[in-house]
Amino acid sequence: MSKKSDIQQVQKHLVSLDGQSRRAFLRAMFYTAGAVGSASWLVGCGGGDSVQGDSLTPTPADPVTPVVPTPPPEEPGLVGRFADLGPLEDPDIYGVRSPAGFTTRVVAINNELPQPNGMAAASPTPGGIGNRPWHIFPDGAGVVPRDNGGWIYISNSEVPGIGSLGFTFPALSGLTNIIEQFTPGLAQVGTLVFDPDGTIVDSYTILTGTTFNCAGCVTPWKTWLSCEEFPNGQVWECDPFQAGEGLARPTLGFFSHEAVAIDPNERLLYLTEDMPDGRFYRWVPDPADWPEGAERAALQAGRLQVMAVGGDGVEGALTSPQPITWIDARNPHLPQNEHRIAESTAFDGGEGVWYFNGIVYFATKGDNRIWAVDIAAQTVEIIYDLETAEAPNNILSGVDNLFVTNQGDVLVAEDGGDMQIVAILPDRTLKPIVQVVGQDASEIAGVAFSPDGRRMYFTSDRGGRNGFGGFTNGLGMVYEVLLPDSL
Repeated sequence: MSKKSDIQQVQKHLVSLDGQSRRAFLRAMFYTAGAVGSASWLVGCGGGDSVQGDSLTPTPADPVTPVVPTPPPEEPGLVGRFADLGPLEDPDIYGVRSPAGFTTRVVAINNELPQPNGMAAASPTPGGIGNRPWHIFPDGAGVVPRDNGGWIYISNSEVPGIGSLGFTFPALSGLTNIIEQFTPGLAQVGTLVFDPDGTIVDSYTILTGTTFNCAGCVTPWKTWLSCEEFPNGQVWECDPFQAGEGLARPTLGFFSHEAVAIDPNERLLYLTEDMPDGRFYRWVPDPADWPEGAERAALQAGRLQVMAVGGDGVEGALTSPQPITWIDARNPHLPQNEHRIAESTAFDGGEGVWYFNGIVYFATKGDNRIWAVDIAAQTVEIIYDLETAEAPNNILSGVDNLFVTNQGDVLVAEDGGDMQIVAILPDRTLKPIVQVVGQDASEIAGVAFSPDGRRMYFTSDRGGRNGFGGFTNGLGMVYEVLLPDSL
C-alpha cells in the first residue's frame, strides 16, 4: 500500500471512532512515543536521538530508522512521570512552591555574572563566571549534552525592538519592518555551561543583534534555532558550544516566529506564529537540503507550507480529529501577515511546539488550547481547552512553552495565569509541578531538563531581586529544580 493510502486509512479509522476511542488511540500513540523517546530530555523541541557534531556545516551520518507507533490492544501502563506528585508546599526562599522532595536554586539573574554554585538569595555576589552579565527577559530555552557528561543550558533574550511595534500594532508592520532592517536589535542568546556535578563553569553569548527572541529548538544535530517574534522575524541557527554569532535561515520564512519542532524521521520542521491570526507552518526541505540518511538539514532550501483544517474545522477538533492539508505559502520570502492564504486556518497566538515520535503538539494562548497533530493520519485534535475543561482540570491558562517528557507528560508553562508549570498527564488529568509566587507581572518559560532528567530548568521572564533578600518582578532570572530520586 502506498504511503498516501496508509495515511488515508488511518485518517478514516480515526474519524470513525467515538470520542473516547479516539482519545485512547491518540494516547496509545503518545505512550508508544514515550517508550522509545529516551533522548527527549536532550532536546528543546522534541525529536529522536541527539547526534554528535558542533559545527553548523552538514555532515553525513547513518540513516535514521523511522519508528512507527502502533496502538496496543489495551490501555498501556504508562501514567506519566509526575502522576504521583503530592501537593505544592509553601514557597521557599526563592519564591517557588513545589512538592516535597524538590530542591530549588537560582542559576542566573539579570545583570549579574553567574556563580559556580548558583546565585545567593540574600544579595548579589561580587565576581562570577564568564564575561557577560546574564541577559534580561530570558525566555525559550533548551539543553545540549557535553562530551564530559555535563550540559549547556541555552537561553533566548526576549528584548523588543522597532519591529516589535509591528507585532503589537500589525497595521504598522510595513513601516516597522523596514526600520528594523537598519536598526540592530538588542536581543541575544546566552548559555550556562554545567559540569557533570551541576557546577556552572562558563557563560557566553552565541547570538546578538536580533529582536524579540522568544522560543526555539535544540536540533537533533545539537545546534540551537532561535526565533524572532515580530512580523518580519527570522529563525537563526547557533552553535551552543562556543561564543559566536548565529546564521539566519530565511528559508524558514518571515513571520512572528515563536517556536520550532523537528521530525527527524520524515525530515520536516513545524513552526508556530504568535499573532492573533497566526498560522501553523511546516517546512519541507528540498531533497538536496536534507538527503535521506543525512545527519542534518542544511536549512538553506525548502518549501514553507501552511496548515488548512478540513472536515468540521477548528471547532470540530474539540471532539474529534479533523483532516488537514498543507498549502504552499504565498511569497514565503516576504512577511506572512501581509500574504495570508484565505484557505489556510488561523490559530490565535501560536506558542510552544513539540514533536514526539509521530505527533506534533502545539499551544495557542489566545484560546488556551493544546493541539495534537497526528502526522501519519494527517489530522489535528484539541487535547486541552480551558473553556470546556471541568474542575479539577481547569487550572491551566496562559499556555506558552511546551515540553513533553519520555513518560507521557505534556508540560505547559504559563504566561501569567497562576505562574505554574502544569503537567497534562497521559490520562488527560492535570497536575501542577511548580509555581512561582510574588512575580505576577512575569511569565514562566524556558523549560528544559539536564540530560539525565534530574534537573529541571525554567525562567521567570520578568522576575528579579526585591532588594530585601527576596524576589519579585524584575528583568528575568533562571531557576533549577532538583527532582527527587523517586521520579
